[in-house]
Amino acid sequence: MSQSYSAQEVREPVIERVIVENSYGEKLVGLLHETGSTEIVILCHGFRRTKDNDYIVNMTNGLAKQGISAFRFDFAGNGESEGSFEYGNFAKEVEDLRAVVLYFLGLKRVIGGILGHSKGGNVVLLYASKYKDVPIVVNCCGRYYMDRGIEGRLGKDFVNRIKETGFLDVKDEEGNVLYRVPEESLMERLAVDMHTACLSIDKNCRVLTVHGTVDERIPVEDGYEMAKLIPNHKLHVIEGADHYYTQHQSELVKAVVDFMKKSLELNKSMLH
Repeated sequence: MSQSYSAQEVREPVIERVIVENSYGEKLVGLLHETGSTEIVILCHGFRRTKDNDYIVNMTNGLAKQGISAFRFDFAGNGESEGSFEYGNFAKEVEDLRAVVLYFLGLKRVIGGILGHSKGGNVVLLYASKYKDVPIVVNCCGRYYMDRGIEGRLGKDFVNRIKETGFLDVKDEEGNVLYRVPEESLMERLAVDMHTACLSIDKNCRVLTVHGTVDERIPVEDGYEMAKLIPNHKLHVIEGADHYYTQHQSELVKAVVDFMKKSLELNKSMLH
């Protein structure tokens, strides 16, 4: 049965709690917004965030309103999922996403696309560069320059300081430790090569990057750099939007849902 993604025909989605085991035996917890579509879009949160953050929920609901089933989940060590929180951890989160993809493929569902915000944007791009089995990728303000944005959390001269102790603690204003950054985790992040990853994405994979002009965490220039490298790419810049699209949720959702809907329909038409 073909799916037209017409909002008038869409029933209210059924929300189902789903648990997926990753390759480390950790249980990943997610919520499936089931509309009855063959395709599923998988949504990935960012650094120290969860599946329940507003922008993730709003994008999930936006997709469901167009008849597109969507699954939002917590990476290991975040939210409700098992495991310990780790800084960096890009490769493992790519494998968490892989476990989710394989779970739904095992249920004979089609992965319509993957979507990530911030660090999650990096994860979906890295996934697409490695596995090449998803037709649509949406990157909401992922980072291109991986050596930037660290000093604000770890302080100046962080590379030399972490080599002395083997780790650095990130503390809140009261001096409480929020999380620990081992040297290995920092080096893993610095070794992530987004330049090569962007070039490695299959040319048939449609990629959308959404970025705000006043993003205080990851500058919009990162989005422009990715646009130069990804073969089949559209850049959507939202004027005045910050990193979390605080005042621009509707623009974010519209950009993402319109792109996903059109791309899914285009992919269907190419199969017939």
